[in-house]
Amino acid sequence: MAGDDMRMMLLNDEDPSGMHYSERTDEDEEAVAPPGDVAAATKSDPPTIINITYDMNLPMTHSYLGDDLEEVSGRAILEEDTCVNVLLMSMPDVILVPGQILPLKLFQHRLVSLMKHIIMQRDKIFGMVAYSAAMPVHASVGTLAEVYSYKEDADTLFETLCVKAMGRQRFRIQETWRQADGNILAKVRILPEITLPDFLEGARPDSWRKFNIAPLRAGSKARMSWSEGDGFYLQLKSTYRKYDRLASAILTSWPRWVYKQYDTNHLVAAIKKELRSWNEMINVDNLPIDPAMLSYWVTANLPLEDATRLEMLTINSAVQRLRALLAILLKCSVLRCSECRADIAGKRDVFSMSLGGPMAAYVNPGGHVHEMITVIAARNLHLVGGPSTENSWFPGYAWTILNCRGCHQHMGWKFTDVSGDRRLEPHQFWGLCRGSLVPGLSRPGNADNDDADDNDGVVYVM
Repeated sequence: MAGDDMRMMLLNDEDPSGMHYSERTDEDEEAVAPPGDVAAATKSDPPTIINITYDMNLPMTHSYLGDDLEEVSGRAILEEDTCVNVLLMSMPDVILVPGQILPLKLFQHRLVSLMKHIIMQRDKIFGMVAYSAAMPVHASVGTLAEVYSYKEDADTLFETLCVKAMGRQRFRIQETWRQADGNILAKVRILPEITLPDFLEGARPDSWRKFNIAPLRAGSKARMSWSEGDGFYLQLKSTYRKYDRLASAILTSWPRWVYKQYDTNHLVAAIKKELRSWNEMINVDNLPIDPAMLSYWVTANLPLEDATRLEMLTINSAVQRLRALLAILLKCSVLRCSECRADIAGKRDVFSMSLGGPMAAYVNPGGHVHEMITVIAARNLHLVGGPSTENSWFPGYAWTILNCRGCHQHMGWKFTDVSGDRRLEPHQFWGLCRGSLVPGLSRPGNADNDDADDNDGVVYVM
């Protein structure tokens, strides 16, 4: 994990509308929630049940960019371990992950010219690399982004280009050079997704295979089924013959739990179980089925620090990535301010206002991209200014700037229902910036980790 790093927040970056409120009101000293021990509350309180009636498709459309964006067809998939030349782009505090949507609003002449050149290309891809005040040089790894819709607005004072892109594949930079127009062109290598083989294949005798799954006979009512945590099994009337992928572990010198740490089915089931313990409103049934895409989804929806998120992008195996993410999920109990370490929200306060997950990237009219996670309750914050509906990322809600009560760092926004529809739920929620948060991780053996004894003796190490 990265240490304490001072982040310089631009005034117009705190406000989704691009404006900054400098005057204080009576609401400035209002506590969003009474201070308290979030970790203790997280341990004893049950997961929060929220009846969401809001259309969760709306945030994913990024309608604040306009409804007349031109769609781009096709998708570019590059072969792994190949080298290609791509134009690079970076945004402060933005680390793109495969499968993540990236909204952009560009008005600087150089960036508009760069994006126009990318859109005119056949593949319409560019490299997104990390950059922040704590990391003055570009990271060596990044993610290819593919433009799938855009709109050019020439009616404003400055030429503006609105773009929606999707993260595709990871890459590592081999070499870079600056072009005459100031843009950076890089030779990058597409990182592979390594699929580990069946680790017990060599230990499983051929004579055991016929007992794993019985063949289905013609006209039989038996059928193959799958159960989360149990794997595949044969269902024949009321009799279940389970297929135990780890049964051959008794023929090796290593105990069963060692192999279980690297079993994809177990890792996926454990991550889904832990996400349910955070909040039951997180619909794990809609999560990606592919282990690699699931690992990217978890990476994109956890408020990880920049160094940790970059570390996830360097791992080429989905199994190793899932193990590292599960270790973080098991230890994380609270979200804290990145500056003063004040408790801001518990892990069970996290919920999804979007079908894409609890955290997503949004862009304000000033062009600054914020990665924001939604929570149903927060504390140790105070409001700055009054509510506004201008350029709201959640149509029907007004936003109000949030600062940390202890260090006055910008933390995000409070969203309040202004639709007048009493049936709309939730009536209010909070959006916290990933760059302003750090996950509070409990140490192994800590009594606050109430899930420590619920993992079948399996220990996950980052």
